Amino acid sequence: MRERLLAAEKVVPIRWHDGSLYLLDQRQLPLKEHWQRFERSSDVATAIRDMLVRGAPAIGIAAAFAVVLAARARYAAGGDWRGALAADCQQLAEARPTAVNLFWALRRMAECLAAQADDTALQALEQEALEIYTSDREANLVMAQLGAEVIERDNPHPQHIYTHCNAGALATGGFGTALGVVRAAHLAGLVERVFVNETRPWLQGSRLTAWELLQEGVPMRLNVDSAAAHVMREHEVRWVIVGADRIAENGDVANKIGTYQLAVTAMHHGAKLMVVAPSSSIDMDCECGDDIEIEERNPDELLSVAGQRITVDMPVFNPSFDITPADLIDVIVTEKGIVERPDEEKMQALMCRKRLH
Repeated sequence: MRERLLAAEKVVPIRWHDGSLYLLDQRQLPLKEHWQRFERSSDVATAIRDMLVRGAPAIGIAAAFAVVLAARARYAAGGDWRGALAADCQQLAEARPTAVNLFWALRRMAECLAAQADDTALQALEQEALEIYTSDREANLVMAQLGAEVIERDNPHPQHIYTHCNAGALATGGFGTALGVVRAAHLAGLVERVFVNETRPWLQGSRLTAWELLQEGVPMRLNVDSAAAHVMREHEVRWVIVGADRIAENGDVANKIGTYQLAVTAMHHGAKLMVVAPSSSIDMDCECGDDIEIEERNPDELLSVAGQRITVDMPVFNPSFDITPADLIDVIVTEKGIVERPDEEKMQALMCRKRLH
């Protein structure tokens, strides 16, 4: 399966070349494929905030390389360059508050820096960022196979799958989390059709997920978010497969707004919910979903489409994420293994960690 996934890879959203970071501008997809070069950490922070790069794993990877860029500039400026670098890392941390991979990557980079002398720090930081990048790709390959095996054990025949937002190659270092599983299931002959939520207001489903699936010849059909219940009733959806921006210790999941209502709808219609995310998305310092900060974004995202105002000014509630309780989740798939019907004890066993009370 690994070799078949590698052979099928067509989308790579992040590149590190000649000491610069290159990001595929996801705001312009699928109508235009534009790569943007970054040489300053502050510009990467803006790219994260403005969703040029998005998806929890991809945000963490971009932030890791941004630390390399910042460290290089601070070191060249001399003085207390490590202290100045801390301000750059804080700017990155504030770019998107919900995705735990961002803070995980920054913590790894800080630990790497602390272990190095000045004359070895820059090279060590670059190697650490590259390791974060390559390990994410490897984790996605493992999760793809594990998730496809879960689907096959449940039903070894072609079936309908539903997904939301974009948890594909564009949201990661490559291959994807939820879409990585879908890709592997397709290669194993387990997919009849994938139903794709358009995912308002940024339309990650219609612009990104649908584009990725079309690139690889996976049969799919796009629908508006509000059609989910109708689709599940009319087409006997077997699995809803999504990613995660943060998973709490008890198995509650923060993911793109609309995931919670999909989980409720899936339970009513007998479909199972699979969450696919690397272990870096699991926050064992967060007891439950109530402790996760939910990002609220600019009201203009609802008042406009593609920069064109479509309604009058009015009060807007625009949360970017919601919390799906663990008791609505059938399985969480990580590179460390799978957790069925997640709870605190099972998550602790997966992460080999007990909370100190």
